[in-house]
Amino acid sequence: MAERLLTTSKAISEAIAQEMKRDDSVFVMGEDVGAYGGIFGATEGLLDQFGPERIMDMPISEMGFIGAAVGAATEGMRPIAELMFVDFFGAAMDQIYNHMAKIHYMSGGHVNVPMVLMTAIGGSYSDAAQHSQCLYGLFAHVPGIKVVVPSTPYDAKGLMTQAIRDDNPVMFFFHKGVMGLGWMTPNPRATGPVPEEPYTVPFGQAAVRREGSDLTILTLSLMAHRSLDAAEKLAEEGINAEVIDLRTLVPLDREAIVESVKKTHRVMIVDEDYKSFGMSGELAAIVAEDALDYLDAAPKRLAVPDVPIPYSRPMEQYVIPSVDRIAAAAKELVAE
Repeated sequence: MAERLLTTSKAISEAIAQEMKRDDSVFVMGEDVGAYGGIFGATEGLLDQFGPERIMDMPISEMGFIGAAVGAATEGMRPIAELMFVDFFGAAMDQIYNHMAKIHYMSGGHVNVPMVLMTAIGGSYSDAAQHSQCLYGLFAHVPGIKVVVPSTPYDAKGLMTQAIRDDNPVMFFFHKGVMGLGWMTPNPRATGPVPEEPYTVPFGQAAVRREGSDLTILTLSLMAHRSLDAAEKLAEEGINAEVIDLRTLVPLDREAIVESVKKTHRVMIVDEDYKSFGMSGELAAIVAEDALDYLDAAPKRLAVPDVPIPYSRPMEQYVIPSVDRIAAAAKELVAE
């Protein structure tokens, strides 16, 4: 039997639909999540299945509806709130940082906040500084939030199912470039095999997307795809790169990181988030602390420089890691 293929956006929507059928406490709220189906397709078709009482279009008030989701979660519901772009978090920062993340701790563990805050990340399509950031490192920095960043349709469905069932607040970051949207740059891996039945992908387990021996590339989201493309280029020149897709930042699969570096003796972190004070620095620190004696060269970081994402297409392409730049940086690392 041929494998069933879905885009990432349809995989997310299917996961939500299956959990809504399984559990009446699950509902969705956000801007344009109903009739429009979410501007990136993550809630497509759900309004027809579940109606406006469970698929609720919200006014443009992120603080209002994310705050409402937090309140519903503390009362035993399992809301999924969509923040249209992660860049808009500033309009609801207090609700996310001081309420969603901290209520469980501040209640002495008596109050759970079982909610999913899903949001779109990433650039490469000229949407400028307020619609193109990743920022997952910002939220991973704050205790109390689980941070999930899928790169494939299979993982997107399994991780979303796991997120909805989790009793803790989960931020679910989907990159526009892996959703399989017709108006984005085509990405052949944005469509892939997805089982029809419900399943989960456990948090804190990285995926080895490509085994290698010469260097380890640590990455996630769209950069996992670009790193795989770069690894294919490198293979033509006799360089065998191992590509690790982290899948979740909180919890983080430290063991997979260290074991890969012990094998390859070189590590490069590829990140579409900003370079300073972010994921790339944290991963480099983990390698230095736990695998320093195995390194034949210092960890290398390829990330977005500390500038707002430009609107100009050539400038945007300059700041976001490309396949060619990943391959070039890897060759430099192997030569050290």
